Amino acid sequence: MDLEHYKREAELIRDNETYRVFDLDTLEDLNLSFTELKPGKSTTGHSHEEADEVYMFISGKGEMEIGEKKEKVKKGDVFLIPEGYFHRVRNNGWRTLKFWSVFEKYEGRGLK
Repeated sequence: MDLEHYKREAELIRDNETYRVFDLDTLEDLNLSFTELKPGKSTTGHSHEEADEVYMFISGKGEMEIGEKKEKVKKGDVFLIPEGYFHRVRNNGWRTLKFWSVFEKYEGRGLK
């Protein structure tokens, strides 16, 4: 499935001055999410007490914060976030930062 097909199939769950987020929850246990983070913006950050998460960056440049660590991100980078770790993405570039995230469904996100 290409990105445009994904965006047609997925649900647009956020669309504001910070980002656009599309979730595809057709799998029983996992949620596939795609984010377009606007230049100069950051996600609010969060942690999952009972779930791991994977981030895969497909365009742009920015910074990934995981716990106390901050690392630069670029196209092709993958980050594994263990359960319980606070994580946040910052777009400190001048283009939209695009990334996928995969995580177990939880109450309030993916579970219906």
